[in-house]
Amino acid sequence: MTRIFFQTPAGDLAPDNGAVFSMTAGGERRPPWLKVRPTFGPNYMRVKNILKTHGLHSVCQEAACPNIRECFENGTATFLILGKVCTRMCRFCDVISGPPGPLDPEEPAQLARAVAELRLKQVVITSVTRDDLSDGGASVFARTIDLLRQQDKEVKIEVLIPDMRGKQELVETVLAARPEVFAHNVETVGRLYKRVRPGAKLVRSLEVLSMADKYTPRPIVKTGFMVGHGETLPEIIELMNQIYQTGTQIVTVGQYLRPSEAHLPVEKYYHPDEFRQIAEIGAGIGFAHVEAGPLVRSSYKAFDQSKELLLHG
Repeated sequence: MTRIFFQTPAGDLAPDNGAVFSMTAGGERRPPWLKVRPTFGPNYMRVKNILKTHGLHSVCQEAACPNIRECFENGTATFLILGKVCTRMCRFCDVISGPPGPLDPEEPAQLARAVAELRLKQVVITSVTRDDLSDGGASVFARTIDLLRQQDKEVKIEVLIPDMRGKQELVETVLAARPEVFAHNVETVGRLYKRVRPGAKLVRSLEVLSMADKYTPRPIVKTGFMVGHGETLPEIIELMNQIYQTGTQIVTVGQYLRPSEAHLPVEKYYHPDEFRQIAEIGAGIGFAHVEAGPLVRSSYKAFDQSKELLLHG
């Protein structure tokens, strides 16, 4: 049975009246269902300070995730490894792009210490893309997983990796470390790749997901994409079918939010009812879990997405 999770963000939902939200000089007017109630509780500051103490980065901070306050307050964070400067220049992403610095050899150990201090039993690890490295950072993913396992054999680990230039041996370096969940995001429909993800290819991302599906022992395989770049519903359905053919079990779908005026504009704000429709379409295709909603992100409540599969396979 497919599990559908439909996320309704905090805040009042507007009536479905087809209202159009125009651009303003200072950015974009967002519809009321995208309002988030900020919370800055003690745990939020605790998580933030622990990350700072260990010299670590989180994608929550670097990518300006709208769920950061909720996740930090709940004592969770998605760790960003391989530094914080990306060699790609995706036009939707708020992570810094440019020539990255050298790797920090202590980063995996620092991350393991932070996980222990945060008393986490579930860890999500992602990274910037490092096309400058011969192995794309695959060995650092593997080393980080290994140190976490040495520290706690029961810890559950999800990795969200870049495309590793589609090289199977690099993808398998990460898979050999045996994360419970292996994720790689396709991000958008094929027609929009050159505009949204220059330097990436949909076929390459689909191949990475297929590699994970065919690997033994097989992890839970997951991907995610955004809407709001100008895609059509038939293109969304086509993408979901392409993803399903790779053997991927979990799909997340969220609204693209423009980080700044230097990034691509939002072509459309999807109403919560439209996310519900997308989730139902995914269920009909056959995914084990579809998570869709305006503020859904790949790592948001990640282990809630995979817990049934982790329990029952």
